[in-house]
Amino acid sequence: MPELEPLVVALIGFSLVAAAVLLAVGGAMPAALAQSRETRAYAMLLIGALALLQLAHWAQLAGRLDVFASRPYVALLALASGAFYLCFHGVLQPAADRRRLLWFAPALVLPWLPPALVFPLPFLLGVGFAVRLAVLVWRLRAQRQRFRVEMAAFVAHAAIALAILPVGAAAPWLGARVFVGAYASLIGVAFAIALYVLLRFPDLGAKAAEAVATAYAVSTLTNVDREQALAKLKALMGAERVYTDESLSLASLAKQADLSPHQLSELINTGFGVGFSRWVREHRVAAAQAMLLAEPDASVLSIGLAVGFTSQSNFYAAFREITGDVPGRYRRQQQRAADPA
Repeated sequence: MPELEPLVVALIGFSLVAAAVLLAVGGAMPAALAQSRETRAYAMLLIGALALLQLAHWAQLAGRLDVFASRPYVALLALASGAFYLCFHGVLQPAADRRRLLWFAPALVLPWLPPALVFPLPFLLGVGFAVRLAVLVWRLRAQRQRFRVEMAAFVAHAAIALAILPVGAAAPWLGARVFVGAYASLIGVAFAIALYVLLRFPDLGAKAAEAVATAYAVSTLTNVDREQALAKLKALMGAERVYTDESLSLASLAKQADLSPHQLSELINTGFGVGFSRWVREHRVAAAQAMLLAEPDASVLSIGLAVGFTSQSNFYAAFREITGDVPGRYRRQQQRAADPA
């Protein structure tokens, strides 16, 4: 184990940097893109608790702390488990969990239990939460095509929780340094997954909200003329090009279409087979494809901004998601195909 400690320390350092990035991005992210404010708060609490656990792991490796004898460390273990459950529960099920404060009770109780029970219980609690969340994921299976990234991220983190269980249960026999090395490494992997997903899919929160809302929705279009409403939407996105408005939202488009946001969301899902965010991205990317060829001297960034994207990173992520390519290469390939000589 001593030969692996430099790697563990590196993973701890990476975790702290990743936590700072996630906290900064999450704090600046509009609530509409990060689920509810409450869910975002639980996510921030989870990230903060894991960062503090990593600091404790570093202190253990440096000989400055005995995690087995630290009551605050045990409280952090339980706090992280409760925040993990409430964060993912807020994403996977729109209804508020009225028992939410109960999930933090173990953080107050566990530190005072006998040492033989202290370490297995927080990890058993975490696995129990993961199983409960897995049931919610199963209920969303009909939305798996729209929800596949979110489900993959959850499954990855649930797998990490399951991998941590035997480590925590065997902690007294493994010894503090082996336990800390294994646990700190798994937390580092979890941070790497979370950071990748956030940077690779910047609008993940909005897409998750749409998939969940669709799964739990009761039809709101009973008294709506669907054909007329769809025709109006096509006109707004076609002739009027409302997608070029970078601040376009479900609520603002619903107002222009004389619908409620719930009606518009359901109409897009049933009429076009995609969620609102994806539908808008498809129109913006299609317009960008045309502009890339019609305006060969225009910069890629200027085209992305012209069709409604707020940054180059969002433009590139959406373009790659929909076309499988990046804008510059797409333009070059189309130009070569048009002029083979």
